[in-house]
Amino acid sequence: MTMTKADLIEALHRRVGFSKKRSAEVVAMILELVKEALERGEKVKISGFGNFEVRKKAARRGRNPQTGETIMISERRVLTFKPSQVLKDRLNHRR
Repeated sequence: MTMTKADLIEALHRRVGFSKKRSAEVVAMILELVKEALERGEKVKISGFGNFEVRKKAARRGRNPQTGETIMISERRVLTFKPSQVLKDRLNHRR
């Protein structure tokens, strides 16, 4: 099963009592704030959940798996997520 943005909106509507429209606005606003922070290269820490961080990967030599030809893989930024210990414990039923 996959949780979607629509599922988050529905959960906020049910648990907090916001209208569906207001719930959608709140979810969109939070996600936009997270995206903007990550675009600026900031680390996003959500207590009890985990940390999102943008890391730079240096250019490196790679290989085309179809041809075996050596190629250069360009430098890029990647998003990483490290779950908090609280989340790890909940996932492993250690509350």
